[in-house]
Amino acid sequence: MLVDGKWTEDWQPVQATDAKGGFVRQISGFRNWVTPDGSAGPTGEAGFKAEAGRYHLYVALICPWASRTLIARKLKGLEEFVSVSVVEPMLTDQGWRFGDYPGADQDILNGATYMHEIYTRADPHYTGRATVPVLWDKQRGTIVNNESADILRMFNSGFGDFARQDIDLYPADLRDEIDSLSDEIYPVLNNGVYRAGFATTQIAYDEAFHDVFTTLDSLEGRLAQRGPFLFGDRLTETDIRLFVTLVRFDAAYHGLFKCNLRRLADYPHLSAYLRDMLAVPGIRETVNIDHIKRGYYSIKSLNPNGIVPLGPDLPDLAPVRIKRAEELV
Repeated sequence: MLVDGKWTEDWQPVQATDAKGGFVRQISGFRNWVTPDGSAGPTGEAGFKAEAGRYHLYVALICPWASRTLIARKLKGLEEFVSVSVVEPMLTDQGWRFGDYPGADQDILNGATYMHEIYTRADPHYTGRATVPVLWDKQRGTIVNNESADILRMFNSGFGDFARQDIDLYPADLRDEIDSLSDEIYPVLNNGVYRAGFATTQIAYDEAFHDVFTTLDSLEGRLAQRGPFLFGDRLTETDIRLFVTLVRFDAAYHGLFKCNLRRLADYPHLSAYLRDMLAVPGIRETVNIDHIKRGYYSIKSLNPNGIVPLGPDLPDLAPVRIKRAEELV
């Protein structure tokens, strides 16, 4: 963790807990927005105009929040306009590190060894965790934003004509429903698995565990009625937010995070949904199951011996459609 721009202690997954011993996630510290004309976004200041080659994305392939942004970058056709660097999957005592692990990169842009150096380049007095994703402005030499939900929406609409216009991950007629469902899923599932895995008391773990499986049960029923995606035939940002958790569930959360009431493989509609998402052109390319397992199982507090399980692998590519309830009548 950085305190006034100085690395002060070995990396720990839990930096704060609530009164019950539950895991509390840090609030993102950089909240500026890229917009087509450089005007200010919903938060932060103006001055970040969409320009080809100006922005760079730092990610970890183990991280679901970073993977949200990679998927949006891919689906919106922004690979030629926003460059990317991938950190190594293993978490070190100084957090995310750049390197030579297969699928990872050196930081040729800023010459950093650790991700926290990117933060202190942007703010020499930064205090907080050095998280991913980070959207970096090459022109101004600073961090634009480190909140994945913001970057996801920026890639959808903030790059204007640079992005594909035939895909809209946040369509106007569904925005209220998208916001509502995303807000419902985040604390109990996306962050719920972390609340279970990093709980420091039994009561905090029990609450998180029940939240996770109550939500999975509810989503299984929703997809039975409305699939193939959460809003029927249209893929939205909520699907991306759900997918990044589901694709990690059996590989990491079921075992390491003690979310072991059921596997995702035990849910037929969620399993079919996962295959459908993996079959969307571009999405599977953002998933690296080796990085996911290497990363999560490198967390010393949860896995002190560092043994990485051999399975499971990703599902077969071919989508499997499970008939919706009304089709069975």
